[in-house]
Amino acid sequence: MPDPKDFLASRDSDARKTPVRVAFVTRRTSPAVRTRYEDTVMTYPEVFFRVIVAVQLLAAFLVGLALLWDAPLEQLADPMHTPNPAKAPWYFLGLQELLHYFPPVVAGVLIPTLVVIALIVIPYFNINVQAEGVWLRDRARRLRLFAVVVAALAVFLAVFDVWVALAPTLLVAAFMLYAAFVDPASKAGFRRWLVRKPLAFWIMTWFLAVAVTLTAVGTLFRGPGWSWVWLWRG
Repeated sequence: MPDPKDFLASRDSDARKTPVRVAFVTRRTSPAVRTRYEDTVMTYPEVFFRVIVAVQLLAAFLVGLALLWDAPLEQLADPMHTPNPAKAPWYFLGLQELLHYFPPVVAGVLIPTLVVIALIVIPYFNINVQAEGVWLRDRARRLRLFAVVVAALAVFLAVFDVWVALAPTLLVAAFMLYAAFVDPASKAGFRRWLVRKPLAFWIMTWFLAVAVTLTAVGTLFRGPGWSWVWLWRG
């Protein structure tokens, strides 16, 4: 038999204190649920409508670009004449730029496969749910590990002469090193924001920086035979 107290009526607005009883909300008051996670919102409708607004704004922006500028299409393809250089669509130019430095098996098979495997495996690791800054704990040990990883990656890129990927890598590493010595209680907004960024933020920033750099180089600075051509020289 259920506890008779579960069916008692009371005047209360705390749903945690009286989760089963029928609570009458008195006039000029509103029901309130006290919780420790005040910074979270419900997926529906709050996040759902935010996504809709973001998609609509992006669609309007892309339509505006299409109305103002024509797509950079070339003339009709001639099977008797292959353009030099034969460039892939812009979203594949980063991969085509990698093919310039690495063997086809490495750039076209190994690297994309490792990225896919990483996307599958990463969710099974102990994820930093609280998004804690990477330098807020064990800074000395993490600095040593950071130095080893950056040095190994820099040597690897330098051996294959991938300077266009080495430059953004060192830039992101410099910002990470700067954040490691910033006081978390700093009054400067940018410094405080930088030191509180988790490892996932830095990895994604590095990935985007390298991808954008490779795509920009393949689009703007590659000429006949995939040789380097300065943008202002045509």
